[in-house]
Amino acid sequence: MATGRQGGVFVTGATSTIGSLLLPLLHERGVAVQALGRNPVAGENCAWHFLDLADKASDVPAVQADALIHTASLWLLPGWLEKFHARGVRRVIAFSSTSRFTKLASASPYELEVVNKLIAAEEHLAAECERLGMAWTIFRPTLIYGGAGGDRNVADIARLVRRFGFFPRFGQALGRRQPVNARDLALACVQSLDVPASFNKAYNLSGGETLAYVDMVRRIFETLGRKPVFIPVPIWAFRVAVRLARLHPRFSHLTADMALRMQADLVFDHQDATRDFGYRPGRFDPAYLTTLR
Repeated sequence: MATGRQGGVFVTGATSTIGSLLLPLLHERGVAVQALGRNPVAGENCAWHFLDLADKASDVPAVQADALIHTASLWLLPGWLEKFHARGVRRVIAFSSTSRFTKLASASPYELEVVNKLIAAEEHLAAECERLGMAWTIFRPTLIYGGAGGDRNVADIARLVRRFGFFPRFGQALGRRQPVNARDLALACVQSLDVPASFNKAYNLSGGETLAYVDMVRRIFETLGRKPVFIPVPIWAFRVAVRLARLHPRFSHLTADMALRMQADLVFDHQDATRDFGYRPGRFDPAYLTTLR
């Protein structure tokens, strides 16, 4: 655990779903946090600094920390590790996704682009950290939910249920899922930060419960106090609906392949993380949805 550690920690993507949950966990353990992002906010848990990772010509703020926890998109990190090294960083934790495995055969050019960027960024991170003498850890979560509703999976399903009162189902939707709470992912950062057994490794971080896609959606209905209603939809209709939904910026990430994946098992073992740093995620509990609109 990170309790009492002497060095500080940079957190990129500090306003993201995982980042916003991570800051208070580090603060509780007495860790000095330098929060970095494009929208710095006032807060007592850390010092905030502006940093746009998309601007490769800029530099890391002139403060020191010996660790970096990167919760922003992984493909933004290449080009920055040497700059963080110059600010004292010798330990790096960053988030990728199990999508790098599950979407390799996607028919969506957008999804394939994301997969290729994740793979390239993972390879860059490992090679650059080795060159610079930095200990690295990559986390690949499954379906993330929780936080302030910043996830694009469970929260989107809830919004659809609230608005229409039903959920479109392709086939039987029996593909297995392991939703993982963003709070468990934030805690994994704290648990592994100073644990040598986790250095220079990548971990798949799944949730603590495995359930069919249709049962995951059914639990969302029940959490919202709604009777589960599923409408069978042929794939051609689903494709049309996705095209229409993508006209709205909130749903620009949707693809028709999402319907096909309702039938696929997207299941990963997290026992390596449990063994190395005590990762023990909880069951799927979407109670946070009752606070969202």
